[in-house]
Order: sequence, then C-alpha cells, then structure tokens
Amino acid sequence: MALGEFSLFTWKSKATQAKEQEDYEKWAFPYGEKQRENLQALLHDVYPKETAAGTLIPFLTCKELYEGLLRKTNSVDETLEVLINKQKKYKQLIRKKEMTTYIALVQADAKVGESCEYPPVEAIRARVEELDRLKVE
Repeated sequence: MALGEFSLFTWKSKATQAKEQEDYEKWAFPYGEKQRENLQALLHDVYPKETAAGTLIPFLTCKELYEGLLRKTNSVDETLEVLINKQKKYKQLIRKKEMTTYIALVQADAKVGESCEYPPVEAIRARVEELDRLKVE
C-alpha cells in the first residue's frame, strides 16, 4: 500500500492483503531477508539509540517519496531539491534535520546488488554532508 492510499474503510480479503504485503516486501527488499537484515544493521549503526521500526518506517517512507518524485521529475537534482527543501507532508515521520540522512540511505540502498553489501557508516555520513549543502535555510 502506498502512503497516499490509506483508507480506513477499505475491506480486502486475507489473500489480497497477503498479496499486497508480498508485493510491498519485494519492492522494499528485492534481494530478500539478507538485504533487510543488512539494511537494519546499517540503520542501527546510523541511529544506535532508535528502534528498528523507528528507523525502518522513515526509511521506507523516504524511499517511496524519492522513487515517486524521481519518476515524476526524471531528475535526481530536482528530486533532491523537493525532498530536502520543500517536503513537509511527512514531517511527522521524517524530521527535517534527518531527511538528508534518509536520502543518503535510500541512495545507498538503490545501489545494493545481490551481495546486499551496504557502504560503511562513514560513507553515509559523507554523503549526508554533501546533501546538507543543498539545504536552503
């Protein structure tokens, strides 16, 4: 289910719900459980005081926003501009000061192959510094 598709009164069969969950899992973690575990380990390294859900939910939200904007704009620069400087709709899930960190994580995730090897935390932090320079205060 996409972020904008939530409806309290939508009734779906268990089979439909299971299929949607399976499709979402394939989108979120195309390389399966190993990718999920490695990503969660990286998220824990980046945010050691947060819970797994406390980092995975904003990560998946950012991933969905990033991919959706990228499809609309066909421009990484424009997508970054919107997410970093103009995105306010999901500020309860992704705090403004953390948006660049989640973008860096989403970009790293997009480059993960079947090996499911993520870059070290230092590389994520370096990318965050680059992205922070794009902020308009």
